[in-house]
Amino acid sequence: MAIEMLYDKDGSLAPLQGKTVAVLGYGSQGHAHAQNLRDSGIKVIVAELADTPNGKLAVQHGFKPMPISEAIKKCDLFLMTLPDELQPTIYEKEIKPNLRPGQCFGATHGFNIHFKTIIPPKDIDVVMIAPKGPGHVVRDEYERGGGVPCLLCVEQDATGKARETALAWAIGVGGGRAGVIVTTFKDETETDLFGEQAVLCGGLSEMIKAGFETLTEAGYPPEIAYFEVCHEMKLIINLIERGGLNYMRYSVSNTAEFGDYHTGPKIIDAATKARMKQVLKDIQTGKFAQTFRDDYAKGFPWFKAQRKKDHDHQLEVVGKKLRAMMPWLKAVEM
Repeated sequence: MAIEMLYDKDGSLAPLQGKTVAVLGYGSQGHAHAQNLRDSGIKVIVAELADTPNGKLAVQHGFKPMPISEAIKKCDLFLMTLPDELQPTIYEKEIKPNLRPGQCFGATHGFNIHFKTIIPPKDIDVVMIAPKGPGHVVRDEYERGGGVPCLLCVEQDATGKARETALAWAIGVGGGRAGVIVTTFKDETETDLFGEQAVLCGGLSEMIKAGFETLTEAGYPPEIAYFEVCHEMKLIINLIERGGLNYMRYSVSNTAEFGDYHTGPKIIDAATKARMKQVLKDIQTGKFAQTFRDDYAKGFPWFKAQRKKDHDHQLEVVGKKLRAMMPWLKAVEM
């Protein structure tokens, strides 16, 4: 199936000029969208708790944080950049009572709209611009004159102008410079969750830990194990990003490439793929979403326990020590 790719030339900022965009939340994505849109000449207001770290950062960046309810009353387009688990309650209490016909609900991830934990009224537009990168990268690339590729989705077009509004938003944050792929809330949500769980976060994290434990349990120094299975990961990813698997394999030694073909299928085999298919099914049916919401409703006990366990893993302890020896990394420790 062919995809539709849009760029700056395919739209303009006109649909947002003279309008007010409210950014709800000033976290990773929020700070990037707010600053990029403002720098593109769009009027932006920010809804955030003023006495929080994010609220104070918004003030430092020249915004005056206000309550969400007030921001909704003042805006034409609002961008939902709050954590997925908080959005339904905030929507019901602070957003829904203050909506008016013709406004536009802007999502940066389709989770709550797709799984219907938020059901907007039929008289507003519902769109999504999902940058394919963390917020700080969205901001950095914009400041360098570039941009991060984005996904554009229209779930509800009450005004007949939803797509134009969404594309203007994408152009305003720099996405039109890199490319904007037109897709759906369903496809964005399900592929995003699968990628995070099976490969980018879940799969990768467990692969790194398993490799580290295999080497250290065999008696190898943890410092060497860290370099071999964790530190060098970025070097390989950089090659893949630039030219795919072919360029990565071209760039490494013949020994490494031979080992890739010889051993990779022993680690990631048919049984692994079968489990990946089950992961995807759980996402598609909403089972994962329900599990996530159930744990949140209890105060995230399981989630917090996993975070604590991995925070104290030997890989992290050794890694922190080694990163401190490499000031050029500008290491960030949690």
